[in-house]
Amino acid sequence: MTEFYSYITKDGDRWDSISYKFYDNPNLYEEIIKANPTVPKDPVIESGIKLKIPVLDTSQTIQFELPPWKK
Repeated sequence: MTEFYSYITKDGDRWDSISYKFYDNPNLYEEIIKANPTVPKDPVIESGIKLKIPVLDTSQTIQFELPPWKK
């Protein structure tokens, strides 16, 4: 089963910029498009749209770590 992050789009968001934000790779935007089939494939995405961002394998996804004092 695929896990997802949620992301609310902001003014000026593009598929590739969101891909870069989550995967540190702008070329993985197709994964996000596939997970959101009802969202128009326009170059710039309308703000306020809730997107599902697939969690890819750990080599392709940015790792968020807690500060040492919260572990």
